[in-house]
Amino acid sequence: QVQLVESGGGLVQAGDSLRLSCAASGLTFGVYAMGWFRQAPGKEREFVAGISWSGVRTYYADSVKGRFTISRDNAKNTVYLQMNSLKLEDTAVYYCAADGVARRGVVVTYYTGYDYWGQGTQVTVSS
Repeated sequence: QVQLVESGGGLVQAGDSLRLSCAASGLTFGVYAMGWFRQAPGKEREFVAGISWSGVRTYYADSVKGRFTISRDNAKNTVYLQMNSLKLEDTAVYYCAADGVARRGVVVTYYTGYDYWGQGTQVTVSS
């Protein structure tokens, strides 16, 4: 049974930083690309960042480029999202997801490309 467990969310002020973690189990973590998505109230789930199975390729939404960094530690079965210079509009529930295709050559940016999802962690940015 695949499990993805996010942690690290919280309430911060604009300009602060947070690091989200997602611990995976029940799958061969090192052969799957991973992604972070977010969903704000009343909005659709949107892609935030993705990293290839090898960690060589990363991809970011324009709204977070230069502020967020995705990384992975295959030895720990964990993917991270370092979020710096947080803005009010970053407030959302953040979800990590695992691609369903092993060793996919590209980073998928649409949520239907991911087969496994965590339960989400709330990030709230206040002014």
